Amino acid sequence: MDADELDWNRTLREQWEFHWNHQLRARLDGLTDDEYFWSPVPDAWSVRPRGSSTAPVQAGAGDFTIDYAFPEPVPAAFATIAWRLGHVIVGVLAARNAAHFGAPAASYETWEYAGSAATALDQLETQLDVWLAGVQGLGEAGLRVPVGEKEPYPEAPMADLVLHIHRELIHHLSEVCLLRDLYLHTNPATNGATR
Repeated sequence: MDADELDWNRTLREQWEFHWNHQLRARLDGLTDDEYFWSPVPDAWSVRPRGSSTAPVQAGAGDFTIDYAFPEPVPAAFATIAWRLGHVIVGVLAARNAAHFGAPAASYETWEYAGSAATALDQLETQLDVWLAGVQGLGEAGLRVPVGEKEPYPEAPMADLVLHIHRELIHHLSEVCLLRDLYLHTNPATNGATR
């Protein structure tokens, strides 16, 4: 098969779908609220009940907010699973789904962050479904269209954005898996649990 016959849209979707189906999804099963909020270091950024954060910025529209700071600290703050999932759900997926695929407007400031692991995973799967349907709807020609002013590099083709989002998903959700491993190995009450 030569490159002219290759279905690039399918190939890009399969890049993420394979990783999700064969490496990540099963690793997220059974995520507990203790793991979701757990921090191995003091002062980690997280998702917290409204009014309980000491972070310079607390964004969110619901009962929970996400920690942040402008400018970001150097070195970057350590972040919990809750924060990492919030970032992926809102900043990586929901904002792009709104900007490019007709989903409701979404931002760190307006999002209702999940107060439980189960709710966060539901939000993640919902946003992933919207993303993949949107990418599929682009077809081949849509991958070549510039992303426009809603993105930092407006002249870049949508294919570049798809690759970037998939890198972000793989990166941050792998961090979530690592934190789950760390939690398992540092909490005696969970030793022996299976994943």
